[in-house]
Amino acid sequence: MKPSMIRKLATLSERLEELNRLMSSEGVTDNMDNYRKLTQEHAEITPIVEQYHVFEQTEADMAEAQKMLSDPDMKEFAQEEIEAGKAKLEAVELELQKLLLPKDPNDEKNIFLEIRAGTGGDESGLFAGDLFRMYSRYAERQGWKVEVMSANEGEMGGYKEIIAKIIGYGAYSKLKFESGGHRVQRVPDTETQGRIHTSACTVAVLPEADEINDVVINPADIRIDTYRASGAGGQHINKTDSAVRITHAPTGIVVECQEGRSQHANKAQAMAVLAARIKAAQVDEQQSKIASERKSLIGSGDRSERIRTYNYPQGRITDHRINLTLYKIDAITEGDMDELINALSAEHQADLLASLGEDN
Repeated sequence: MKPSMIRKLATLSERLEELNRLMSSEGVTDNMDNYRKLTQEHAEITPIVEQYHVFEQTEADMAEAQKMLSDPDMKEFAQEEIEAGKAKLEAVELELQKLLLPKDPNDEKNIFLEIRAGTGGDESGLFAGDLFRMYSRYAERQGWKVEVMSANEGEMGGYKEIIAKIIGYGAYSKLKFESGGHRVQRVPDTETQGRIHTSACTVAVLPEADEINDVVINPADIRIDTYRASGAGGQHINKTDSAVRITHAPTGIVVECQEGRSQHANKAQAMAVLAARIKAAQVDEQQSKIASERKSLIGSGDRSERIRTYNYPQGRITDHRINLTLYKIDAITEGDMDELINALSAEHQADLLASLGEDN
């Protein structure tokens, strides 16, 4: 293991001992905000230090086995112990590298999911509906809550555009690789000749911004318009101007929300989406300035980038970023996305480990 990594692990081990002392001290819960920070840091450091102790113990066991090599009766046993120790050290070191990878500060957050129909007319709108159903079913499997914030339905079904909030711990960590262009190949219901059509949608996954800490929105920079909502949602929507449109002048971002039962609720939801979009734009700008412009194996996250193809006649889904093809389109579109999401996460982690090796 590299000396720099050992120094870092030793520092974390000392910090954990300090945290244990602080958390057991008298009056520590008098300041609950500080106590929560201590417990969170303790939870993050503990698994790293535990693995470090396993590493140290394995090294100690190997040193003891090394001493036994000079004893003819114990030599064979000692050699087996040393070989087993080497394998264990490799596995523990890899696990430590993963645990030490920089955490995405947004991973635990709720998300805003935006799906927009692209090329393909009515079929694109139907595909947007299929994608929303897929993500909704996946969210159900995770025990997350889905709230539709704005929906513009297509003439033949599906959506021209739909924006939803997905509320659940770790939602962003699971779905952050879904941003980009999604393409479908199938025979539309309206196709009389049985020809396969290709349509597309764009998906954007934005972490919910903490308006206080993440984004400062100057009230002078926004214009709020109200208008009468349309579509399903109850009789009340036709009687009041409850729908809200917010325009952010510096960025040109426009957010609309009409699904809430009051103008106040719609304004609050629209402000939350606006904050998330501004934050996403800021992050994109920061990342574009990073030296070396290293492009992740998972892709740039650009919404226009084609990331995945859903081929219904062949029953396959192909993710072009990692060259993964799965012949289980029915299961995936019903929300069984674990294999796909895990593969994307693993590839991203491998890329981070590789870049960590380059930097050290």
